Amino acid sequence: MGGTSVVELDDVHGIKMLDTSDVLGTVQHFGDQLRHEILCEPLFRPTDEILNIVYVGMGGSALAALLIRTWPTVRVPFEVIRDYNVPPYIGAKTLVIVSSYSGNTEETLTALGEAEFHGAQIAVIASGGKLAELARERGYSLAILPKVIQPRFVVGYNLRALLGILQSAGLFMDDFGDLSRAADFLDEVAKELAPTEPTSRNPAKQLAEKCVRKSVVIYAGRVLAPAAYKWKIGFNENAKQIAWCGQLPEANHNEIVGWLRHPEHNPYVVIDLHSSFEHPRIRTRFRVSEELLSETRPTSFLVEAQGINPLEHVLWTSLVGDFVTTYTAILSGENPAPIDIIEDFKKAMNA
Repeated sequence: MGGTSVVELDDVHGIKMLDTSDVLGTVQHFGDQLRHEILCEPLFRPTDEILNIVYVGMGGSALAALLIRTWPTVRVPFEVIRDYNVPPYIGAKTLVIVSSYSGNTEETLTALGEAEFHGAQIAVIASGGKLAELARERGYSLAILPKVIQPRFVVGYNLRALLGILQSAGLFMDDFGDLSRAADFLDEVAKELAPTEPTSRNPAKQLAEKCVRKSVVIYAGRVLAPAAYKWKIGFNENAKQIAWCGQLPEANHNEIVGWLRHPEHNPYVVIDLHSSFEHPRIRTRFRVSEELLSETRPTSFLVEAQGINPLEHVLWTSLVGDFVTTYTAILSGENPAPIDIIEDFKKAMNA
């Protein structure tokens, strides 16, 4: 584990020495992923009317599908499965999109077998591996993802692949214009949060200083819930810190009670992600929660989403989270890229 090397966030050279895979460079170019056209070969063509969509993926491979809950508008019910099993209702009128960056994720491969058994229509997203091999053998529409450092950094490419499949199926009700404009918007945001921008005017660095070596809890409403989950993954895998995320209004019906007795010896940080596109009562819920828990829970840090539509809000918040969690890793002396314990876990499962 890291934590022995101290690097200041305004020490650009020191950051480069620790961030050997250039995670921050990848984060800065997130907009380029959203512009990158991912071709499906062969092009997906429905063989029957599609009444519902099931997306299967684990970890970083599921992130793009979670964004669909915010944007775009999909014509039929859309469910994300992060497990071995697909829902029992699927059949010939179900589109099952199977996604694994490595192409070797055991849960995803098992779910593919179940989808085939039920006669579902199938499309595949992968960078290679067994999943891509099976797709080619069986003639499934296959979107090949470019190589990245780790699956959690492929979300932009994965989103483009997913949207391409939905468009081919006639289920994508928006157009790519909003996505292109969002990519240009994110380019400007990335400049403001880059390592060359000093902490004094870099809010991502400032928030990272509050989060280092603490347990982090992120809250959001429906619009920003996918971004909250991405922040959670970022704290887990980039900063190597435990983190959770919760969604309002549900958290007000249970989790709020738990904050009455949180362990004082294990300091927490609470981050609230706000969007003006949430239901207006969500902002009231954030305020009332903060007031009622003012004596037992740390004061939350507010992140107010920027942009002109829900898509820009969720992508802006996701990008800020990538910067914050990577800077948190740097402050802890952690190389943000490696996830050795996950690789060890996979090997142990196959032993």
